[in-house]
Amino acid sequence: MLQPLTNLFLAIVDWAHGLTGSYWVAIFVFTLVSKVVLMPLSLWCQKNSIVMVQVMPDLFHLKEKYFGDKETIGEMQSELYKKHHYHPLLSLIPLAVQIFILFALVDVIHSITDSGAAGTEFLGLVPATNGGASLIMVVAATLSAIAMGFASNVINPLQREQSTVEKNTTNGMSIALSLFLAFYVACGMAFYWVCSNLLSIVVQVICNIIIPPAKYIDYERLEETRSSYEAMVNATKSEHKWWQRDPHAGRERADYKRFFKIDNKHLVFYSEGSGFYKYFRGAIEWLLSHSDIRIHYVTSDPNDQIFDLAKSEPRILPYYLGQRRLITLMMKMDADVVVTSLGDLDNFYIKRSYVNKDTEYLYMCHHMTSMTVTSTRGEYANYDGVLCVGPHQQKDARAVEKFYGTREKKLPLIGYDLLDREIADYAAMEKIVHERPEILIAPTWNYDNILDSCINDLLDKLLGHGHHITVRPHPEYIKRYKSKLDALMERYASTPAEELTFECDFSGHSSILEADILITDWSSISAEFSFTTLKPCLFVDTTMKELNPDWKQITEWTPSDISIRNEIGRSVDPKNLTGLCETIDDMVNNPQTWASQIEEIRGSMISNLGHGGEVAGKFILDEVLAHQKAKQGDANAN
Repeated sequence: MLQPLTNLFLAIVDWAHGLTGSYWVAIFVFTLVSKVVLMPLSLWCQKNSIVMVQVMPDLFHLKEKYFGDKETIGEMQSELYKKHHYHPLLSLIPLAVQIFILFALVDVIHSITDSGAAGTEFLGLVPATNGGASLIMVVAATLSAIAMGFASNVINPLQREQSTVEKNTTNGMSIALSLFLAFYVACGMAFYWVCSNLLSIVVQVICNIIIPPAKYIDYERLEETRSSYEAMVNATKSEHKWWQRDPHAGRERADYKRFFKIDNKHLVFYSEGSGFYKYFRGAIEWLLSHSDIRIHYVTSDPNDQIFDLAKSEPRILPYYLGQRRLITLMMKMDADVVVTSLGDLDNFYIKRSYVNKDTEYLYMCHHMTSMTVTSTRGEYANYDGVLCVGPHQQKDARAVEKFYGTREKKLPLIGYDLLDREIADYAAMEKIVHERPEILIAPTWNYDNILDSCINDLLDKLLGHGHHITVRPHPEYIKRYKSKLDALMERYASTPAEELTFECDFSGHSSILEADILITDWSSISAEFSFTTLKPCLFVDTTMKELNPDWKQITEWTPSDISIRNEIGRSVDPKNLTGLCETIDDMVNNPQTWASQIEEIRGSMISNLGHGGEVAGKFILDEVLAHQKAKQGDANAN
């Protein structure tokens, strides 16, 4: 079958030899002729590669939208290929052609060496058998494959967009094939392979000139979708190395399957960790006491307290899911109502359900201040409802919707159950009269916080004036900047304990409730402290934490993050702490005046004081019942 091809190849080589007098040059000329003849095939593959790169943005979008759902991604990918007429197997055609050429060329080389012509001996040597100088061809073939691989990573429109793993796999196979062939075939064949590899680079350059990829590919969109998908992949990477066993893997798989085995899930709560249960607690307890609803509670913390709570409450069904499976679960969410305190729904990794478009998403606030300064642009945009702490949040949320042109959502005035509980706990707590006024310094961990900007000046002003000072760094600060904190503690190691204490144990919060004055910068702890104890705060005006640079344009009024500072306390300039002790003494000596003022502010900011959990529970239950009623109506209509 290959004889006609062999005869053709031999005729070309003999013709080239007649022109040049060298079989080495003749083999090069033959390779060059084959590349010219196969140029239409190369251009066809070029078009196919460009189509694949054109499809990549849509493919990245699919992989992100249906993240983790391999079956759906596979189906959608096949449809995408059909739509764009992309044929993955086309990339194998050049390799198949090369194999046919190699088989036919074997007899050509044998014919040349069998002729006994001068200078043909080396062409017939096989490195695996003859060794010696013939091994040079093994090295040459390998180096040519390496050169082709590096060049393709840059100039081949498809290969340059592949992942590092895909590039390494493609180039690794090419290098291995070149090395293997060159070792086991005659040197003349190996020389053809070297010429073919090097001329392939030239062919690709010509293809890029004839069909320029940049003319057909939207590289900006490609990079945007790739970055978005890779960010999701990186965010869900396991903390365990490939050789380490995840101790929770089996449990996670079982919980994932169990979640989807249950039909008619009416209500789901999602918690990022055990510490978030406190924001849902009031609503959950009211729902358990005043309804027969089952609560599905998904958490990304394998040690979440919800698992212990569920042991005594059969209507709480807890599930542990790591980040990767969580993304897939959320995309396949089939519940009526989902409640979470996670911001930026549908903007990053956690998406709204594509299975149930009617799922209602409710955001449970975990702070009491504004919804502009410290909230990202789209933090609440894709929720159906936000359970507002008070009228200031409701007003802010409407302003944000208007500014960005996003749809209006439900904004019920709920209150803040966590504050209700803290007020109750504080009222029941035995009050301690301090011999020395108790000052608590509790800053944020963000840029330019008190510990990084003015802690030394602050302590130098306060020490020696009859106060006891407790410095309570933010847990994140300890984790990120432990060396800085160690140096600070070392500096004040000789200060008597009755004057200064550093608190790095966060298991309790008695130091917060027992303080007479809280000194902070932009921490949300200020509202909790003052609204719970009715005691004032001293705010240090460090650089403000701004998550939304548009906040000044969104509202005409001053955000509560800023206005509250001089309503529940006083503000000081970190560069001018003159009169600091006098300000603190005035606060400590007039507790009732401050208590009355703070109580009035609290009443205007916090809705349904003392009943936040009840109101939240009632609202959530009403939403669930509304969904059930709508389903029943649809069933009757059918």
